[in-house]
Amino acid sequence: MAQDVGQMSSPRIARTLQVRPVRILLVEDSPLLAGRLAEAIAEMPRFEVVDAVDTEALALQLIKRSRIDVVLLDLHLREGTGLGVLRALARLPRRPFTVILTNHDLPEYHAAALELGATDFLDKARAFQRLPKILEETALLFEVD
Repeated sequence: MAQDVGQMSSPRIARTLQVRPVRILLVEDSPLLAGRLAEAIAEMPRFEVVDAVDTEALALQLIKRSRIDVVLLDLHLREGTGLGVLRALARLPRRPFTVILTNHDLPEYHAAALELGATDFLDKARAFQRLPKILEETALLFEVD
């Protein structure tokens, strides 16, 4: 009998639990890489790319007016810098998780980004394969909204 009750309650729990997509903003000056990132993320359940922008100003504008959960952020942008984005995010009441993706994996950039609140720092050439795992771990923080 207890087994039947447990089996009956599982579908009810599954129906009431709402899981929203994790909203990602790509801040990348390479249209080719931004496109590849968007395609890769589209293959992952639970994630939604809100937009891809290539300037500091556009990134901050979108973050302030949209609910962004994760920012994938290049350090070198068409206008402005990723570090500038991080500095501005530090002043916001709700800041998204920020993962740096850069070709400039210098210790001083790494230290500055983490000091300004970056969640993770990845070299595009050597650590890019870690991104899906980092995103999946971050998604656990957005299980129920």
